[in-house]
Amino acid sequence: MSEQLDTRLNAMTVDVEDYFQVSAFEPHIRRVDWDTTPLRVQANVERILDLFAEHDVKATFFTLGWVAQRHPGMVQRIVAEGHELASHGWEHIRANTQRPTEFADDIGRTKAFLEDVGGVAVQGYRAASYSIGRDNLWALDALADAGYRYSSSIAPLRHDLYGMPEAPRFAFAAASGRLAEIPVTTLPLAGRNINCGGGGWFRLFPYAFSRWALRRINEREQQSAHFYFHPWEIDPQQPRPVGLTARTRFRHYLNLKRMQPRLQQLLVDFRWDRMDRVFAEAIAAPAGLQQPAFAAGQFDGLGGSAGA
Repeated sequence: MSEQLDTRLNAMTVDVEDYFQVSAFEPHIRRVDWDTTPLRVQANVERILDLFAEHDVKATFFTLGWVAQRHPGMVQRIVAEGHELASHGWEHIRANTQRPTEFADDIGRTKAFLEDVGGVAVQGYRAASYSIGRDNLWALDALADAGYRYSSSIAPLRHDLYGMPEAPRFAFAAASGRLAEIPVTTLPLAGRNINCGGGGWFRLFPYAFSRWALRRINEREQQSAHFYFHPWEIDPQQPRPVGLTARTRFRHYLNLKRMQPRLQQLLVDFRWDRMDRVFAEAIAAPAGLQQPAFAAGQFDGLGGSAGA
């Protein structure tokens, strides 16, 4: 095993969903067909749990309620092995497509169900496809109202499907200081923020770039990063729905065979733990974090309010 590049602790996270539940597949696989589609998520999560155990890594699993309902034993294993259980919503509906009442019902239902199955308190939430941004900032207040203590749902970058490039790159106070928002990890390069926190970007860029970017954040910026990936990303044998656009095929299937070896190296090169421990200070006292005006309940001109 090689020597770790840095001693700073970073957060490892997994978005627990199956391959057919990604937002890009919505036009091709109907939600009504989910129950007749063979599930692959449990086997992939078990491989991830084995990998984490091999490297003595604890992580946060942002889990869909829909998946937890069908695989309660998997959820219980996550908890039993010392990982953090967190919410990814009920069935991967993007928050920016939901009305405030729908969103509140979704996050409340998921939190209650995960807590019942896992037997632990659920503090964290991640929106499907990082779908909280300037047009639905009321969702941060809704999360605080529902009893969540932190969110990791904003991507401070430009992307064709999501993103809020004006958001802070590191943890900030939201919902009038009642909630910590911990954005996806980015690095400013050539005048724009680049995602170096996982997902398809980790598969797209050479591993050396990801290692360099995370080390720069740890050492030069003296900040902890957090990394995310999905169980289907270590499953190159997954089915390929017909009719996908070239862009969707490229984004979803690029370098799947390389994902697990890269992930294994990442676990060796850096120190990892759960979100609730790496960012414990921010979660415990979010009011002490930087508080941009848009996150302080000042929604005029920024997408309306929760009553809109």
